[in-house]
Amino acid sequence: MFEGFETKRVQVDEASIFVRYGGEGPPVVLLHGHPRTSATWHRVAPLLVRRGFAVFCPDLRGYGRSTGPAPTADHAKYSKRAVAGDVVEVMRSLGHARFALAGHDRGGSVALRLALDHPDVVSRAALIDCLPLTEHLSRITTEFATQWWHWFFFAQPDIPERVINADPDSWYHGDPQSMGQENYDEWRSATRNPDVVRAMLEDYRAGLTIDRRHEEDDRAAGTRLQCPALILWSLRDDLEDLYGDPVKIWRQWAPDVRGHGIDAGHHVAEEAPEELASSLAGFFAGRHEQAAGSRCRPAAGS
Repeated sequence: MFEGFETKRVQVDEASIFVRYGGEGPPVVLLHGHPRTSATWHRVAPLLVRRGFAVFCPDLRGYGRSTGPAPTADHAKYSKRAVAGDVVEVMRSLGHARFALAGHDRGGSVALRLALDHPDVVSRAALIDCLPLTEHLSRITTEFATQWWHWFFFAQPDIPERVINADPDSWYHGDPQSMGQENYDEWRSATRNPDVVRAMLEDYRAGLTIDRRHEEDDRAAGTRLQCPALILWSLRDDLEDLYGDPVKIWRQWAPDVRGHGIDAGHHVAEEAPEELASSLAGFFAGRHEQAAGSRCRPAAGS
């Protein structure tokens, strides 16, 4: 994986962040989701390098090979604000004060927070298979609670750690053939680490508490994304089934927004890397490329 890339561990306040990086050109940061590591981008990152970008793939705080502090009762140490701050500091340490950004799943929540908190840092933001956390919570239905029950299970104190760590291989399902063997091996090693499991659960606990309050404060203040936003979602996942057109929801958070679906399951970077890389590269270069087999919904005037 990641042939020609370098790796580095960057100490950031209370966290130690593992990051892969390679290529030359405008800097692009790729943020993974739960329960993956930065290795989930192993098929997409080289494609972006070939298209003329410098690509940076960190493990989020506590995930993969990154480490974080002990959790606190308010979950602030694993808030999206804290994790977004890690990314800013890592990129500064590598010589980049401004960059484009893509986040998938929980990484999308970090990307949103980073772009809201540091508008001068983010040039463009691609948000993949995600909505703002408050948008999910304000639309809770029986279908959402049934399909996304893990959000509320993970938020419970202590119990999910005991359940998951008793047999992490059964809890976290993955296919080495579809993921790629090295990606699978790295991910499996992480999911077998109780410290990683606890950090991943803290991500969800923060999501229902301190992260929700941060987003509510943004809405009350009228804070919106200042950079162009690209919304992507997996057509064989359930985001569109639950909420309809995700772009319509994101227009409340970003005045310059466009988006389309990609024919893939949830882990789109592993399942449809060519289509995803094409969409990201076109957007980061200042144009919008619609991948073959995708459905495009550009925002009015875009």
